[in-house]
Amino acid sequence: MTHPTLVKLRELVATLPETEERETWNHPTFRVRNKIVTGFGATSDGRFTMSVKQTPVAQSALIQQPGITVAKYVGQHGWVTLDVGVVAWPMIRELVIESYRLVAPKTLVKRLDAGAPPA
Repeated sequence: MTHPTLVKLRELVATLPETEERETWNHPTFRVRNKIVTGFGATSDGRFTMSVKQTPVAQSALIQQPGITVAKYVGQHGWVTLDVGVVAWPMIRELVIESYRLVAPKTLVKRLDAGAPPA
């Protein structure tokens, strides 16, 4: 699968400590120590989407914006789904980094904050 946002996503995730890409459910997922940070896919009607973890408070605010909904199956844990045709890259970037912060071990978040290159 090739999509401009997926290309940018791969570049971004490569800068986050100890991340890897793994295909799951026939879609690329990006993980840190086997925990999913974000996933990228397509809907049955051809739209491209991705999901990210957020705090419950952030989730409540985010779903008020166009192109952002509570994620199926994992929404009760703060996950949101982004329609990449609606949500602009700067916000996607910010949400992916926040998702990483919520999923990654604290030691890796400290490395990120210190500007350490990915391992």
